[in-house]
Amino acid sequence: MAGKTIAENRRARYDYFLEEPFEAGLVLTGSEVKSLRTGRANIAESYVSVEGDEVVLINADIPPFAQANRFNHEPRRHRKLLLHRKQLDRLIGAVQREGRTIIPTKLYWSDKGLAKLEIAVAKGKKLHDKREATAERDWQRDKARLLRDKG
Repeated sequence: MAGKTIAENRRARYDYFLEEPFEAGLVLTGSEVKSLRTGRANIAESYVSVEGDEVVLINADIPPFAQANRFNHEPRRHRKLLLHRKQLDRLIGAVQREGRTIIPTKLYWSDKGLAKLEIAVAKGKKLHDKREATAERDWQRDKARLLRDKG
């Protein structure tokens, strides 16, 4: 999963335990692709929902493309995700049986120039887990600083 990053959901790692990453394609209109080429998108407060036998990206913000005038798109419309059937079944099972959530973690361009979305099956963190993660991150930072200064 490589390529130029368009948008990243950095808060996802803080709020959730990310378990299983998937690469999904997006069904986009022309003006959405042009807007993404300018590098303007926000997936921070978006999520993936199961609708019937498909998965949909909800609340992702791709701003209107200025030159598209009347042929422009709705900025926060629901966008269908393209996945293999086995991947879809695994995601739907994780949501319905295990009570997991599907979180978008990164929006990027693939090597072929296609817009791809990295999604992950996630389990929500409790407040004490978040505190623990913050303490661990601070300790790693302090440890690296000490090693750099002493060594």
